[in-house]
Amino acid sequence: MSIQHNLNNIKSSLPSHVTLVAVSKTKPVSDLMEAYQAGQRIFGENKIQEMTEKWEQMPKDIQWHMIGHVQTNKVKYMAPFVSLIHGVDSLKLLQEINKQAQKNNRIIDCLLQIYIAEEETKFGLNETELEEILHLVQNENSLQNIRIIGLMGMASFSEDQNQIKKEFLELKSLFDKHKAVKTENCYLQTLSMGMSGDYQLAIDCGSTMVRIGSSIFGVR
Repeated sequence: MSIQHNLNNIKSSLPSHVTLVAVSKTKPVSDLMEAYQAGQRIFGENKIQEMTEKWEQMPKDIQWHMIGHVQTNKVKYMAPFVSLIHGVDSLKLLQEINKQAQKNNRIIDCLLQIYIAEEETKFGLNETELEEILHLVQNENSLQNIRIIGLMGMASFSEDQNQIKKEFLELKSLFDKHKAVKTENCYLQTLSMGMSGDYQLAIDCGSTMVRIGSSIFGVR
């Protein structure tokens, strides 16, 4: 099946309130352009250098989402153009994004990554850390160049659908608990959860943004 065909199939299955991030990591620009020609404008990458190279070569109406783990010393390379950073998992990283956004005279949208999986390999904040960061962003003037627009989480890599569902619902309840508080630079409207293998379940559990790669571009 072609990339265009795969993309159209997935888009037709998504509810209108769910945003599709086409995960294009490791794929060549020609593949991304095929998706672009089919109407896709949001691409997700997990390595800043690769994303920067693709940004330089591709049309400028694309929104680039950083979906991987971010090292603070690399933020400066994507600060001029990144649209949304999914994996903000520490206050230190948030402060660095704010600093680099300021240098580029931008406000950068961020999602706070919550640790929901029963795996040691995943990154993320626990509920206490989430509440501390939300309180800080909402009550201090030091972080004016970032906007927290939602939460992100990755479920366990498991065949157990009940386990995955439990983790997604945990994240949804955290999201619901905190979405009432709105300030100019902090309002939770996006819940990013679900990938190629579990996005339908994630949508059933309340996801508003899914990250799909192999079902569009083929296996890596």
